Amino acid sequence: MRDGGNGKRQGPREMVSGGEWLYGRNPVEETLAAGRRTVMEIVLPPSVRDEDDQLARIRDAAHERRIPVRTMTREQLDRVTRFGHHQGVAAKVSGYPYVGFDEILRATEADENALVIVLDHLEDPQNVGSILRTACAVGVTGVVIPEDRASGVTPAAVRASAGGAEHARVAHVVNIARAVEELKEAGAWVTGLDCGEGASDYTKVDFKGRTVIVVGAEGRGLSRLVGEKCDFVATIPMPGGFESLNAGVAAAVAMYEALRQRK
Repeated sequence: MRDGGNGKRQGPREMVSGGEWLYGRNPVEETLAAGRRTVMEIVLPPSVRDEDDQLARIRDAAHERRIPVRTMTREQLDRVTRFGHHQGVAAKVSGYPYVGFDEILRATEADENALVIVLDHLEDPQNVGSILRTACAVGVTGVVIPEDRASGVTPAAVRASAGGAEHARVAHVVNIARAVEELKEAGAWVTGLDCGEGASDYTKVDFKGRTVIVVGAEGRGLSRLVGEKCDFVATIPMPGGFESLNAGVAAAVAMYEALRQRK
């Protein structure tokens, strides 16, 4: 039985009754543009004659969709967003719209150039958000994350993605190693980002065709079971002598190498 990303278990969240608060201008604007969530209300600064263009777009979109708009004090906004960088803008929305893993699997089977990103128990929502932002920019087929012991697509991750997460196809799975195996059965070659013996320079790895890139957890890297499923292990040279790259940066380097090879 496949690990469905049914979204029923979405991990710790910045929840409110009947929804959660997204915050920041870009996340709120992109949430409205994507149209995948129910938006219950939007918080904006008081309207002024020479209002900023982005605020005006958000206000107009809310008006068109008959979404209630209200103001809050800075203290109120700090409280509901848990002191996130809200820029005076927030939206109360339904939970993140995860897709089923089967949807990503079918898309991989259907596209000979599918590119799937698998996150092997990343815990920092900033890294998750950064990866989702790059994944949207590159045009990946989908992103797969584990249900447990990892960050989901929380409001903090959406903020770090500058709203890009709202356009991404993200699946929750119970077992990452099993999901990787099923992607291989769908015809994909799997490359894990790691270092150590047997790792190849990332520019020497073939990222063309159906490809899965696995990003290991902060500090720990790839888990043993997931590492054993990888066809290749790629490393990013660091001649400056620094120990390692941020997971979000490493994933971005690999994704853009895949894009470069495909062009």
